[in-house]
Parts: sequence; structure tokens; C-alpha cells
Amino acid sequence: MQNVKLELEYDGSDFVGWQYQENGRSVQGELERALKQVLQEEVRVIGAGRTDAGVHARGQVANFRTAAGINEQSLIKSLNGVLPKDVAVLSVNRVDENFHSRYSAKARQYKYYIHLRATALSRKYCWSMSYKLDIAVMRECAKMIVGEHDFSSFCKSQSSVEHHRCTVLSSSWESRDSILEFEITANRFLHGMVRALVGTMVEIGRGYRHLEEFPQILNARDRARAGMAAPPHGLFLEHIIY
Repeated sequence: MQNVKLELEYDGSDFVGWQYQENGRSVQGELERALKQVLQEEVRVIGAGRTDAGVHARGQVANFRTAAGINEQSLIKSLNGVLPKDVAVLSVNRVDENFHSRYSAKARQYKYYIHLRATALSRKYCWSMSYKLDIAVMRECAKMIVGEHDFSSFCKSQSSVEHHRCTVLSSSWESRDSILEFEITANRFLHGMVRALVGTMVEIGRGYRHLEEFPQILNARDRARAGMAAPPHGLFLEHIIY
């Protein structure tokens, strides 16, 4: 059996998320159907990050095991020929048998995009808003989460995980023209974590909350203390670090 690693991108607009679900299209489901058609065998694909409904990916990684002989470039061409247009395979590589796309990952990077004006062309790939934000205080919030913290306040309450501690390696807001970009890299992420962080920072940036409240929210370990979740369509899984 060969262990095969895929890198792919997808537009999450019309998906229920990465993971297979009964109630709609999943990226995992579309990829497994395409692999079955090309390889003529059932395969199970493991993804590095379980993106939610509406969330996009530029650098998702997955792996699967197959008994079929493969040529990397031919497999890329064949898969992209049968996959729907909102999923594209970028690379295919045979890897060590111990490689696991999820558990071998050292860190993941996400980006969130906000447009400070109405936009027709980017409306499915950003949070569009017309009100003014104080980017300076939002940058201060971003600095506060670097390092190891308990992110219970920014995790969906029904999430069942062993613990809520994550180590954030980098966190920053960048501004260019009318676009704000939030970048965060961490060893792991909780369910809904990035969207809750962005939503809370936006409330502080709008002046609905004071900057001094942010560390209190973080330390409260209570989702009810944090702000709204930002819309999913502004969020991108950018990169998996191994």
C-alpha cells in the first residue's frame, strides 16, 4: 500500500465543510468520489484541517492509502478532470507510510479578510462592512493571544476536546487600501476559534467593547463572554506546516 499526500484548494461556498456529512456536499466526499473513479477502488481521505461550512482553503493537505500504481502528474490531471470546479488538486506526492496529514502537522495558518466597503467581486470571500474600525486596538488584541493560552472563550460550546489550550505562533492584522487581513498561525485550533476571535476583535475595533476587556474575555474561559462569530466566507485555511 502506498501513502499518498495531496495538496488542494477549494471554494467552500457550496460545501457543508471538509468532513463528510449526510446533509450536503463535503469536500472530503467529492474527493473520495473522484479518487474512486480514477483509481477504481474505495479510498478514505484524511484531511489536515476540518474546515466548516462556507470556509475556503488555499493549502489544505490530505492523504490516503492505495494499492494502485500511480503517476503523480497523471493523477493530478485525472482528478482535476473529474472533480467539481470548486475543488482543485495542486500537488500529489508519495510519502512515508507514517505520514498523517492531521497528526503529523506542526502548525496551521489561517487568514481572515474584511473589506471596509461594499464589494461585488469579493463578496463570497470576505466580510464586507461599511463602518470604521480602529485597527490599532485590533492589533493590540492580536498581540495578546500569542503564546500558549486556554481558548475556551473562543470555542463552540458543544466542542468535545481533551483540552482547550493552543499555542499561537503568530497573530497580526494588516491593512492595505480598504482590506484588512488577519493572519494567525498555531499548533492547533478549536472549533470556531478563528471566527470567534475575529468577531470579538471587530466589536472592540468598532468601540462596542473596550480594549481592556479582551484579556478578561480570554481568561474567563467562557464562550458567552466573547463576541459574535465572524461570517465563515471571509476565512481561508492558508497553509499546513510539517
